[in-house]
Amino acid sequence: EHVRSLVERYCAEGWVALAPELFDPIERGVELGYDEAGVAKGRDLAASLGFERAVGIVGAAAAKLREEGLRVAAVGFCWGGTVALLANTRHGLPAVSFYGGRSVPFLDEPLRAPMLFHFGERDPIIPPEDVARHRAAYPDAPMHVYPAGHGFHCEQRGDYDAESARLAHRRTMDFLAGALP
Repeated sequence: EHVRSLVERYCAEGWVALAPELFDPIERGVELGYDEAGVAKGRDLAASLGFERAVGIVGAAAAKLREEGLRVAAVGFCWGGTVALLANTRHGLPAVSFYGGRSVPFLDEPLRAPMLFHFGERDPIIPPEDVARHRAAYPDAPMHVYPAGHGFHCEQRGDYDAESARLAHRRTMDFLAGALP
């Protein structure tokens, strides 16, 4: 539901937005909540799918959009934040990663397009050392740390922080406008 609301918001702001059903190869029509059971199932599905397949799906969606003459970028949240980073390093897509905590193993991959990172300083999943690793790996990429926890951009999560979400959204829109002129 949260991702759909973001797609609608991006479209309302003048973008063409698409959210591929990444888990369809494992289970079609997945709807997950942010309760313990939903998060656990999401982790299981992500592990079953793997980053390689997820990035392949994003690459195929990007290719289809480009066939339509559209400029393409990737935006991802949490596990999807790492997928967004990999869409950049492997498919050359400008990308925005919101609290992509599983990115550390991939920080040796060079960026191939503009990249933007958002993190929460009170994120129990992504320690400050990992944020510092991102800064060291990609010193030219804008990186913002907000006074918030993990999932601060999602109204359905306990760590939602309206002010941080508003600022991160504005920065994302500005980034996309510059990366996709």
